[in-house]
Amino acid sequence: MATRIALGIEYDGSRFLGWQTQPGGGTVQDALQAALSGIANEAVSVICAGRTDRGVHGRGQVVHFDTTVERPDSAWVRGVNALLPEAVAVLWSRRVAPDFHARYCALSRTYRYVLLNRPVRPALTARYVGWQHAPLEVAPMRVAARQLLGEQDFSAFRAADCQAKSPLRTLHRIDIERKGECVEFTLCANAWLQHMVRNIVGTLVYVGKGKHPPLWVKQVLESRDRSLAAPTFGPEGLYLEAVEYDLRWDIPATGIPAIEHRARALPVES
Repeated sequence: MATRIALGIEYDGSRFLGWQTQPGGGTVQDALQAALSGIANEAVSVICAGRTDRGVHGRGQVVHFDTTVERPDSAWVRGVNALLPEAVAVLWSRRVAPDFHARYCALSRTYRYVLLNRPVRPALTARYVGWQHAPLEVAPMRVAARQLLGEQDFSAFRAADCQAKSPLRTLHRIDIERKGECVEFTLCANAWLQHMVRNIVGTLVYVGKGKHPPLWVKQVLESRDRSLAAPTFGPEGLYLEAVEYDLRWDIPATGIPAIEHRARALPVES
């Protein structure tokens, strides 16, 4: 009888061709499945909570897989890590109920976008932060962000080749903070469309640098027209921070606790 195992994963997205497996390999899923198969001595296929694009990092990714072999949790962590490239690591392992599903049981997914805001581009952190040379004002971006909260049709913020059946998503929280030379955007939603986070951040940046007033973001949202929003921001500053599940699944918290985001309202600054 097969046993279902859940794992917490972190990875440096700059070292991979994205999450989802490809015929030529080179993805996070390819590396993880190869290492798991080596420990299990059988083919292992994993399902993740949320697929990330090339260059996007993972701090709180959750996956599950089924196996017919018995191994201690240490084998699924330290043993698998010994077979993984240095840019990806298993953080924890849990035996879960057969009906647990990393994707379909997730209540929310939290992403963080780190944007370096200074006149000159980064060198040492170029693979780990976005960059905007123009000075940004946080207050108008916060006002604009409030207009995106709740259940909305996010057609204006989805990629042209997004395969999601519906553009409706519920955005629980957007928090925007300046930390030294960086501006950090933390976004929590029930689910995401392809490029949705990066398109939202790019659009808010247009407001932050004074190109458009905050009300423009609502007009873009209601238009459902992708061409009216800002260009897609680069993947370098984007991190999958946390995935939230019902407590009955006993999934450890990784990265930013997503459940805390629902309780915090985004303040409007005048």
